Amino acid sequence: MVMEASMIVVDNSEWMRNGDYSPTRLVAQNEAVNLIFSSKTQSNPENTVGLMTSAGKGPEVLVTLTTDVGKILSALHGVKASGNSDFTTSVQIAQLALKHRQNRNQRQRIIVFVASPINADEKALVKLAKKLKKNNVAVDVVNFGEEAENTSRLEAFINNVNNSDNSHLVTIPPGPHLLSDMLISTPIVAGEDGAAGHFGGSSGGDFEFGIDPNLDPELALALRISLEEEKARQEAEAAKNGGGNTGESSSSAMAVDASSSAAAQEQSEEDAELQAALAMSMNEQPIQEDETMEDLNEDEALQRALSLSMNENNNNEEDEEMMSAVLGSLPGVDKDDERIQKALEDLDKKKEKK
Repeated sequence: MVMEASMIVVDNSEWMRNGDYSPTRLVAQNEAVNLIFSSKTQSNPENTVGLMTSAGKGPEVLVTLTTDVGKILSALHGVKASGNSDFTTSVQIAQLALKHRQNRNQRQRIIVFVASPINADEKALVKLAKKLKKNNVAVDVVNFGEEAENTSRLEAFINNVNNSDNSHLVTIPPGPHLLSDMLISTPIVAGEDGAAGHFGGSSGGDFEFGIDPNLDPELALALRISLEEEKARQEAEAAKNGGGNTGESSSSAMAVDASSSAAAQEQSEEDAELQAALAMSMNEQPIQEDETMEDLNEDEALQRALSLSMNENNNNEEDEEMMSAVLGSLPGVDKDDERIQKALEDLDKKKEKK
């Protein structure tokens, strides 16, 4: 953006008390001035803005060219509505203030708010416009409040002051909208190239990250670099993960197969051991070599004797003799006892049935 020195001329006439612009014309104008000041100073840090009034006792310069927003806001707070606006005189004073700018490389611009009837005729306005054009002064006019009466004369003024489309007329009718919101997308705030068309909007407009790079290039650049670094990091991670997917899948499949085979083999070995243990337990001799019947009590010895008698392989005479010897060796056990003899007979009968 080019360097500019801008004088903002505000209307502080009695007409500014009207409430057709929320909340009043004067307050709506103050908000718009704050917006314009911010857009000018942020578009180029070397831009300067001044402030003056067009009504009251007479046109008065409140703040000379500055970059301090505090001075502008303090001056706006002290502006009171009184008297009638003098358009031509205030514009001429603004031109003189621009003529004494410190930086001669700054282009000259006057921004005029018009919300009351203009007291000059069209001929005087055209003459003033040609003088401003000759001195390379651009003029922007915000026409609101009395737009029906002023529009035709202001159009003639802008047509004569305009040089390579450097001057603009913005007419804003009354309504529920805010005056500052309506100015955001106009060339007065956006500049001649329309770069800052969504300045101050809460949604960020169509700008990337919601930040206008022309108003805050450093922030926009930082956000763009951060976004590019994040994209690069994500792409690197995706490439790394994608390259190892095939190997990881095959190795995972092999690991699953190996673990399944090992588990099956282990299960089969366990089954075989279990079956062998069962077989051994079924064929196991009830009396170990180092165990005698004297070591057992009466009930255990009786149960041991009965289990021996159930063995199908002990059907010969040696088994009977061993049974008699076992029963005879038990302390307090009479092998001729009726109960024992009856139990032996029952076992013999079962064997014969088998």
